[in-house]
Amino acid sequence: MSAHTPPNPHDLPRDPNGDEAPSASPENPETETSSTENEAGDGAVLHRRRIRSFVTRAGRVSTGQRRALDDLSPRFMLPFEGAPLDWTTAFGRTGARVLEIGFGMGATTAEIAARRPDDDFLGIEVHEPGVGALLKLIGEQALDNIRIIQHDAVEVVEQMLPEGCLDGIHIYFPDPWHKARHHKRRLIQPAFVATLVSRLKPGGYLHLATDWENYAEQMLDVLSANPSLQNTAADYAPRPDYRPITKFERRGLALGHGVWDLLFKRI
Repeated sequence: MSAHTPPNPHDLPRDPNGDEAPSASPENPETETSSTENEAGDGAVLHRRRIRSFVTRAGRVSTGQRRALDDLSPRFMLPFEGAPLDWTTAFGRTGARVLEIGFGMGATTAEIAARRPDDDFLGIEVHEPGVGALLKLIGEQALDNIRIIQHDAVEVVEQMLPEGCLDGIHIYFPDPWHKARHHKRRLIQPAFVATLVSRLKPGGYLHLATDWENYAEQMLDVLSANPSLQNTAADYAPRPDYRPITKFERRGLALGHGVWDLLFKRI
């Protein structure tokens, strides 16, 4: 494995589907403590709050993306609701159910959905230009097996996805938060992985990919420590045929950078 230096996530957030974009992975369920003064002035009161693994940034929505948002949102976007999602109603059929967290500009999501037309894909992304970009691809490619929720993924998983409802989960190139003091902001942490695993059916899979070696090592440690997961490889897995090589990934590979896939199944 070879080390390399990816773009600084604070300066140039990356689209997991291949290009730099102001987008990042959804919120991490781990918590940190902060102190504030209470209204009565009795001193500091400790509050528990989630540590975000993404930073919301304003991004320009192109004319095509805005048109897609206006025209296709009613059909392909789902509202966040604090109740279990009715997949059959949402997709109009019953198929294998795959969750993708942080799809960036959506190119990989669209390509996988096109390759696997019998499976239903629920994509979660907080970045509006990315949502518009995926909707545009859905319209151009006449894809009917993708639905989108623009909301914090942690809340979607906790409140809309009951235990044992998923056949697969994809998380590709989440923000590596490469500085050591920011590692607590990484999406892949034991508590969140435990929640994700609980949403998988027995035999369901969790597929992660990263181009940052240190994060790959952390991912491997976290997933290997979960007693309900089994690695499908000795350590890192070959890239499955359904995951396309992105433009960003292709540029990195040409420069000798590494990319690591992890493919685990729920026991």
